[in-house]
Amino acid sequence: MGIVMLDSASDPRLDVYARLTERQLRSRLEADAGVLVAESEKVVRVAVRQGLEPLSLLLEERQLETQADLVRDVAALPRGGRVLASAGHVSVEPCDGVPIYVLPHDEICKLVGYNVTRGVLCAMRRPRERSAAEVLDAVPDARRVAVLEGVTDATNVGAAMRSAAALGIDAVLLTPTCCDPLVRRAVRVSMGTVFQVPWGRLGAWPATDDERDGLGLLRSRGFKTAALALRDDSYSLGDERLAGIDKLAMLFGTEGDGLANDTIEACDMTVRIPMQHGVDSLNVAAATAVAFWELRA
Repeated sequence: MGIVMLDSASDPRLDVYARLTERQLRSRLEADAGVLVAESEKVVRVAVRQGLEPLSLLLEERQLETQADLVRDVAALPRGGRVLASAGHVSVEPCDGVPIYVLPHDEICKLVGYNVTRGVLCAMRRPRERSAAEVLDAVPDARRVAVLEGVTDATNVGAAMRSAAALGIDAVLLTPTCCDPLVRRAVRVSMGTVFQVPWGRLGAWPATDDERDGLGLLRSRGFKTAALALRDDSYSLGDERLAGIDKLAMLFGTEGDGLANDTIEACDMTVRIPMQHGVDSLNVAAATAVAFWELRA
């Protein structure tokens, strides 16, 4: 379709970028349909390299020049689509070529806020969410896995994904109540690494006796499980005995209460991050980065 010059942020073709909720974008009329929005040139490029399919691109007029390479690369893709919403569901109407929507500066500011989006937005087909078992099947040589239990803040999930990518975590598994890693804020904070790190959803938790799910799945794949928590009998993060564990799954809890007691009791060990000045906890995103580095394979 090429470049489409628009003059108003109220154009219905732009609903996907500002007027459809995350819940609507996740709604599915067909098995693997769904939409996500990626922000910034870097995130869009990472997503395309990882095989995600752009549906449309949105930028402001002056960026036709400054983002000329990105516009050319996306416009050259064979298929795009218009996102349609009806009765709370989202569907995609296919079209030939990816439309490049262009708005004046003032109008794009009305739509979503230039400072937030850095001026480039891309609607993409949402990849199918995989189960934890599928992910572990896909990375059979995994030695370091992270499990996020009930982490509901998108910023924390995105930051944890970025740390996982940077520090060599082989996969990230999410409990049923964990935030969706493909919501817009999580994608932005992760800087696109959510498309690079294998991740999947646990269907049952903690499910210690089920070899197909939960802690039972991890144990059936040979992982020792370490709960990051404050316990008197915990290992200090620098303990040399931890470094000798071949396959380790690190568990991190919610922003407020940390891991559930039942989860901690079911794990093989508890690990604490030693701290000073009376500080007893770190933000979960910071804790993942510290643990990933110290316990890297």
